[in-house]
Amino acid sequence: MNAINAWTIHRKVLLLAAAILTSPFAAVCMADDAADRAALQDSRQKAIRFLRSVQGDDGSWTTPEQPGITAMATAALLRSGQPADAPTVSRALKHLESHRKPDGGIYFTDSLHRNYETCITIMVFELANADGRYDEVIGRAQSFLRELQWDEGEGVESSDEAYGGGGYGRHERPDLSNTQFLIEALRSTGVPADDPAIQKALIFVSRCQNLESEFNTTRFAPKINDGGLFYTPAAGGTSQAGTTANGGLRSYGSMTYAGLKSMVYAGLTSEDKRVKAAFNWIQKFYTLEENPGLGQQGLYYYFHTFAKALSVLEVDHLIDADGNQHDWRRELAQKLTQLQQQGGYWSNRADRWYEGDPNLCTAYALLALSYCD
Repeated sequence: MNAINAWTIHRKVLLLAAAILTSPFAAVCMADDAADRAALQDSRQKAIRFLRSVQGDDGSWTTPEQPGITAMATAALLRSGQPADAPTVSRALKHLESHRKPDGGIYFTDSLHRNYETCITIMVFELANADGRYDEVIGRAQSFLRELQWDEGEGVESSDEAYGGGGYGRHERPDLSNTQFLIEALRSTGVPADDPAIQKALIFVSRCQNLESEFNTTRFAPKINDGGLFYTPAAGGTSQAGTTANGGLRSYGSMTYAGLKSMVYAGLTSEDKRVKAAFNWIQKFYTLEENPGLGQQGLYYYFHTFAKALSVLEVDHLIDADGNQHDWRRELAQKLTQLQQQGGYWSNRADRWYEGDPNLCTAYALLALSYCD
């Protein structure tokens, strides 16, 4: 290409850019973007002020007997730009440290949420670990989580539907919610995707998917086969969204996003049939009006998982089943801004899984907003 032709092309590009930038449509778009950014920042600041105002003197939120809620609130503050040495965050970190146990776990004594509480807390410590002060705590907690995982140590063979999962304290059966936190906690604290614990967990995640394949030969796999995910295939199988007439376990939103995120953390790519099937499901059921399959139940857990999963997938725009394109970050930020209460908090009238607690819902919402920039 000679210099004249190069300049001609360059000039046309400049003229086109100028036309776009000076058009009324572009001006409206930029104004909308600026308004959205301002609304997002305002929403965050209101939520931060709310969490500061309701923190207990001991550094906890809601109750010292639920360190998982305190860990969620602390993570939300750290991801929203609050430094680890800010008074609110510093008190919370000290409170979480007080729950350290000799076995390496971080949980309330006699808690039924040992996996969940330890997972969330070490993710918080990792966010606050700029100087390495939590290295030893995190390392011991990783070992504790490995011990909790359902595998050969519990006499569970790889063919068992419980294999690889994480669960609650009664150790009755593992579930996808606990397993997604197990995977994310290990990965976020430096454990590689090919680590045996992560790959064992992937086996369990794959069996929570309504997708018949070489990765899932459970009795539930072919009954719905829509690519979505459910709570657990273990101990007879459970879906919080219920069952079909033929005994299939219904897929639902929060677990499908949780499973999809977990697959990516475990090293699967967009070409993997499990990832493709799960992504097709979320395209088909894309919504911010409810937790698909559960209505308003678990809505804020859903918002948080929705945002984190799409961020991990590096998806900026999503095409739904009707061919509509969604800027999910903008839509989520707008939805949460609309739902935020005057006092800066969020709360769910469908009071299940602690979502009647404004501290937990606000933590979930603030975490979701942290992915909307």
